[in-house]
Amino acid sequence: MTYLIEGHSGDWEVVVGLEVHAQATTRSKLFSGADSSFGGAPNDHVSLIDAAMPGMLPVINRRAVAQAVRTGLGLRARINKTSLFERKNYFYADLPPGYQISQYQAPVVGQGTVTLDLPDGTTRDVGIERLHMEQDAGKSLHDQDPSRTLVDLNRAGVPLMEIVSKPDIRSPEEAGAYLRKLRTILRYLGTCDGNMEEGSMRCDINVSVRRPGETGLRTRAEIKNVNSVRFVMQAIEYEAARQVEVYEDGGQVVQETRLFNAQTGETRSMRSKEHAHDYRYFPDPDLLPLVLDDGIISDLAATLPELPDARKRRFMDEMGLSAYDAGVLVAEKETADFFERAAAGRDAKLVANWTLTNLFGALNRLGKDVSESPVSAEHLGALVDLISDGTLSGRIAKEVFEAMLETGQAPAAIVEEKGLRQVSDSGALEAMVDEVIAANPQQAGQFRQGNRKVGGWLVGQVMKLSRGRANPGMVNEILRRKLGG
Repeated sequence: MTYLIEGHSGDWEVVVGLEVHAQATTRSKLFSGADSSFGGAPNDHVSLIDAAMPGMLPVINRRAVAQAVRTGLGLRARINKTSLFERKNYFYADLPPGYQISQYQAPVVGQGTVTLDLPDGTTRDVGIERLHMEQDAGKSLHDQDPSRTLVDLNRAGVPLMEIVSKPDIRSPEEAGAYLRKLRTILRYLGTCDGNMEEGSMRCDINVSVRRPGETGLRTRAEIKNVNSVRFVMQAIEYEAARQVEVYEDGGQVVQETRLFNAQTGETRSMRSKEHAHDYRYFPDPDLLPLVLDDGIISDLAATLPELPDARKRRFMDEMGLSAYDAGVLVAEKETADFFERAAAGRDAKLVANWTLTNLFGALNRLGKDVSESPVSAEHLGALVDLISDGTLSGRIAKEVFEAMLETGQAPAAIVEEKGLRQVSDSGALEAMVDEVIAANPQQAGQFRQGNRKVGGWLVGQVMKLSRGRANPGMVNEILRRKLGG
């Protein structure tokens, strides 16, 4: 569905590009041995290099490079065998050296692709322009003292992968789908934990608008440091509407950096947009060019897991799942792993239905994720076995499932303990059917005369008599045999 904004003079199209800063999963920082983990007392994870003490020289973190290359491979991107680190010069209190070590002209990763899974079941590709490595800045704290700004350098030097998309995104919903898919890929790879609340994944949004059919790009505004998918979507919606209003009123959008206010849902101007020459990029004289050979790239490619797109296709092709069900199951690696363990050697469609409907519903109610599930994958698979072999009816299976949630017990143990095994003995079922027919002669007569709707009611009476344990298929067959049809 095309996302258009209706103006007084006609429709407008939204054009979005996203710059995602993803913290590489490493134990130490990009150019020092300081701890890169989240938290800690202020300025507790700071080395002399991070604090820019005179004479301190950066040393590249091999693990951070490997994580960037693995991410590039996961994005189906070109790996550049030679890349350069440069100094991006600007002055701010939380950047002690007065420059950020980054990559500009020669990034480690070139163009790639992310495939979006859209709600209507279709897919669409969004291009990746580049992935470059850079060090994070510290954090300025404006709310700790009434008259001063304090600086925490714990994040200074943390390794970041900046993943820059092409301006291929055309709606807030597509932006949300892109971020969710990118986060999924990073988490499958293990190159970033994707925790937006802790700042290990955050987003700058470039927004412009144009008339449908225009091929050129108009002036864009950049919205900095948005830290949730929902806020990214809200910011795009507001900023696009603001720009349309500017054009409709006869004005011109200016290139600037803006901030998003999560409380009001609005963006506000922060500063005029800088250009590359404003940062006076030049090669960092303390760091040699980063050179990768084919062997290193091949070795890293061999470490890649099965990624979500390939896993989704396998679930569809080998297990017969729908595109929607497969897409939901592979969205989180832990969920896909849980499902595969539960479905091993079983009816995968039935396992998927129980996972998506019953398990997900219960976990949502309990406020837990799949890693905290009281029902193990093996126990869920065993429950499906009991349904498939006729031990349990669907109705009784739900009762057993609720007991599994409460106790964590295996389904077979619950069935035996509560006497819930489905009655499939033909003699016992015939006796129950006879009792129901004798007690309801009027309905039995209507059934004989061709009123098949009453058959469902009669089956319900047998199920009630058996306390839900009768095999409904066998009950239907016995009723038809005894009453005709």
